[in-house]
Amino acid sequence: MANVVWHKKLRILLDLTRDDLDHPELPDLWDTVYKTDRFYGRLGVPVSERDLQCGGVCRDLGVEAPMHLRMRGGRREAVHERREDEERHIAPMSDEHKAYQERILRAAEEGGFTGDSEVRTRIGRSWIQTDTLVEGADGRRIGWEVQLSTIDESGLRGVRSRAAKAAKNGITPAWHTDRLAYAQRNDTHWTRSDHLPAFVIARTGDLRIVSGFRVLDFWHCDIHALYPCPYGVRRCGKAHATPKPRDVLFDDMVRQTAAGTIVPIQFRAGKTVHRYWVTSADRDRLDDLNSDDTRLPPEREAAQASGASRNRPTCQPAATPITAVTPPSTPALPVLPALSALPLQPSAPAIETAPAAAEQQANITRQATEGVTGLPSELITLQQAADDAHLRLQQLHDHHERQLQRQAWRDAAAAVQSAVTHYARTKRLNRHEVEARLRSLVRHTAR
Repeated sequence: MANVVWHKKLRILLDLTRDDLDHPELPDLWDTVYKTDRFYGRLGVPVSERDLQCGGVCRDLGVEAPMHLRMRGGRREAVHERREDEERHIAPMSDEHKAYQERILRAAEEGGFTGDSEVRTRIGRSWIQTDTLVEGADGRRIGWEVQLSTIDESGLRGVRSRAAKAAKNGITPAWHTDRLAYAQRNDTHWTRSDHLPAFVIARTGDLRIVSGFRVLDFWHCDIHALYPCPYGVRRCGKAHATPKPRDVLFDDMVRQTAAGTIVPIQFRAGKTVHRYWVTSADRDRLDDLNSDDTRLPPEREAAQASGASRNRPTCQPAATPITAVTPPSTPALPVLPALSALPLQPSAPAIETAPAAAEQQANITRQATEGVTGLPSELITLQQAADDAHLRLQQLHDHHERQLQRQAWRDAAAAVQSAVTHYARTKRLNRHEVEARLRSLVRHTAR
């Protein structure tokens, strides 16, 4: 509601707080305007065609916000037709909201795209207003709606209808928030960043989206699968896709949605439909999977959704710079010969006349080892190195030497874990069974 109304035909402002509407030269002005508006209402004339608009905050911002009049408890009231116009009076735009709008426009401009804030698009007899509209490639239009923690969740209504109206008229809705409760809703495609002050959002540091972007993992539902079957059976033998959360930089999100390399999808899990942002390559593979789920869709090349950046992150605005401390020089422990997965190759071949023979002999040895133990020799070597490093740690008593050896043991154990994961994934085996068989084989042999 508002107290000041603009009359389009009379071209005057009406102050509802005053008996004469601030126009003493026009007697009975309220009765005339009110009865005319009620008459239009009985005839079914839309509010947008009744000559009355908000003359307060909306008019100051250059927004045409239709209104109608009513009497409530003996008071004169002017009511907005749209809820978003009403919210403009309740919650003024915060500094954080303005910072996000500026950042979206700056990121779009750096990617070669154009945009504008507070854009109104006419749809039939009504309008839709977008916080920030980015004009992307191939006629693509991304409508960014920023909803921060300025109002409670009960005040956030009409999101689904507004997003559907925007999508129906060629605008891809992209809603961004800093509230977990909003990001968990499924009424539109939400993205979320950490709650940050305006000066942090506005600067050029890396602002990271922590929710809303997914990477699809495609897998075959057999006894070697790492995920449970989504159909609730033991193994159905079909191909499935599982969305995995992945962080992405906010600036990259703005540019790649405009370029079309990041797109929105609707992912059905059971009876629930989730709305995520994914790469266009994952979207195409998901379409292939939905058309034929008896086999895995082919791999597609995709641009990186995010990457390394020289900018400082914005996730810790008040953090104190940390000065790097150079550790004191300490005597190095003897290097364990079994830590590397493969023997180091010389910079130049010692015998250039027979490289193929040496490689053939190595393959024969590797195949023989794998044929006897069922596991490649590289895994056995890595597991032996990790066990040896742990045994050496138990034999040390000096505190400093134990710290160094503990780190060596952790590095060796991490190398084993990575190699086991890669081998199980390549051979389509159960990772837990591979790890258990490897440890049993190495430790039983050691005895």
